[in-house]
Amino acid sequence: MSKRAVLEVIALDAEDAVAAQAGGADRLELVTEMAADGLTPPVAVFAAVRAAVDLSLRVMLRLSDGFAAGDVDRLVRAAADLRAAGAQEFVLGFLDAQGAVDLPAVERVVAELDGCRWTFHRALDHAADRDALRKELDGLPGLDAYLTAGSPAGVDAGLPTLLAEAARHGEQGYEQRLLVGGGLRLGHLSRLRAAGIDAFHIGGAARPHGWSGPVSAHAVREWRSAVDGGHPEPTAHPEPTAHPEPTAHPETAARAGRGQGG
Repeated sequence: MSKRAVLEVIALDAEDAVAAQAGGADRLELVTEMAADGLTPPVAVFAAVRAAVDLSLRVMLRLSDGFAAGDVDRLVRAAADLRAAGAQEFVLGFLDAQGAVDLPAVERVVAELDGCRWTFHRALDHAADRDALRKELDGLPGLDAYLTAGSPAGVDAGLPTLLAEAARHGEQGYEQRLLVGGGLRLGHLSRLRAAGIDAFHIGGAARPHGWSGPVSAHAVREWRSAVDGGHPEPTAHPEPTAHPEPTAHPETAARAGRGQGG
């Protein structure tokens, strides 16, 4: 494999960011409030992470659990504040009550980003029509990736969809990179790489002690080796289907697969 694949790791703070970089991550997704599957972090946390590492850093724009945009004015202000602090890449994605993309909300936030690169997150996996969503977003400035497991239930269920969408790369609505995350396991990598997919996202898999513990550089290094075609050590941790919540907030079956980031 001549082209290095992208390995993106969820970070909650500067400690996570330093460990992810030490393990070989290419990019971070910065969030807070994992009990709500990842929300917009405070500007101060972004600034601390930005000062700690020189990795590419995508910041979540999401105010509450679920896929509704909520207060779009607040989202726009949050985007403006983060940009003023130096943020240049973002993660977002909103659906309406019918499961279609909330295009007015997305367009308002994207206008504030003013050309910054951004990922449409796993709201795609919960859309009523994935193809229609992609076509509606086609041409929006800055959109360069879809974070997806191919299914709300995770990569095990979504693998056929991921392979089919990879085969459509370059078609209208399919120009963006597939960033695979959500139930991602090491055993999926060979088929995904063979299909031309070259971007992978992990959250809980980088944390051997769960979300109550920090990112492990060793765990990230194992994934780095596997993504690059190496052979990970037996202690490598599979990526859970959804973000496992901290110990005080156990994940329920009803929420399985909903995580925005992983």
